[in-house]
Amino acid sequence: MIVRGQINELISRLQEPRKTIQVVAGPRQIGKTTVVKQLIEKVSMPSLYFNADAVTPDDNEWIAARWEEARSSMRFSGSKEFLLAIDEVHKIDNWSEQVKKEWDADTFNDVNLKVILLGSSRLLLKKGLTESLAGRFELIPMGHWSFKEMQDAFGWDINQYVYFGGYPGSAGYLPNESRWRRYMREAIVAPAIEKDVLQTTYIYKPALMHQLFRLGCGYSGELLAYNKMLGMLQDAGNATTLASYMEVLGESKLLTGLQKYTVGMSRKYKSIPKLQVYNNALLTVMSDGMTFEKAYTNPQLWGRWVESAVGCHLLDKADELEYQLYYWRENNEEVDFVITRGDKTVAIEVKSGNRQMNSGLATFRERFHPTHSLVVGGPAMPLEVFFNGDLENLL
Repeated sequence: MIVRGQINELISRLQEPRKTIQVVAGPRQIGKTTVVKQLIEKVSMPSLYFNADAVTPDDNEWIAARWEEARSSMRFSGSKEFLLAIDEVHKIDNWSEQVKKEWDADTFNDVNLKVILLGSSRLLLKKGLTESLAGRFELIPMGHWSFKEMQDAFGWDINQYVYFGGYPGSAGYLPNESRWRRYMREAIVAPAIEKDVLQTTYIYKPALMHQLFRLGCGYSGELLAYNKMLGMLQDAGNATTLASYMEVLGESKLLTGLQKYTVGMSRKYKSIPKLQVYNNALLTVMSDGMTFEKAYTNPQLWGRWVESAVGCHLLDKADELEYQLYYWRENNEEVDFVITRGDKTVAIEVKSGNRQMNSGLATFRERFHPTHSLVVGGPAMPLEVFFNGDLENLL
């Protein structure tokens, strides 16, 4: 069984004196629950794990009752410390106020009860952490599975990873691609939109959100102005509405619109967005009529999939390494991705299939003097080397 790197950070933090609630946050179906269950098996600290998934939202006593169970178990066993893990806690109304009340009570009474909360990035960050629990938590972000993880767990090669993405639950449905698509739509896409987006944020036009998600995923790796999207969607409203919905999808780690790299910040936010999924499985499943054979044997199509996969990898590392991700384009010259962190800038161009390199990278180097520039997919840096490398070394 794959052990994700976040488990080591969790163990390290639990070995420290009780200071903050540990929050494991990330998109659906990437192994958050598995990591915590593996953690419980590894640490010697007694513990209790609860899942609030089936709890009615208005059950205001549920959190307090589970918390008291943990305290009682701790007292009964005579343990000096105890671990309480609550999964899907955000599904309970006013959960953050209840957690704050119990946590503060333990702090006041010197109860050494350590706490881990699990949930989706958007729900946890936007529904209580930064307000009710400000100063009381530390975030451990979890992203989608990397190429190495999918390779180690399921034996996937780089081409399978580029096309089918990094959802571990979907791996068992290959090589039946039709079955894989059904699983993705029913177990990943539908719950992500219906539960992680529409049930947590007021969306005036839910049908438009669905359309935008499908359109955006299908155009991953391409520049598409919001005004142009308006002409491709039904009942589209206005560009401001689309931009706000795109922000929601980005916060949910599904789809985002990268901004153009410029020196002036105001110009970044006025640029045409470059659409980018967070997991290439979303590009594949939203591309009607596509098959692995069709994409892989068409160099132009495959170039799109490869560029999007590189974008997924860069997005996934952005939170962990605390950098910003952009693209750059002037006239017919472009650079696929630009990373910035502090005074460091990294320019990345993707090469695949019969895609011809333009002079964009050279022009960008001359104009902006990046710290590093590299071509991914060429002989100097094959895709496998890039996906298995450490971006921290460039920053």
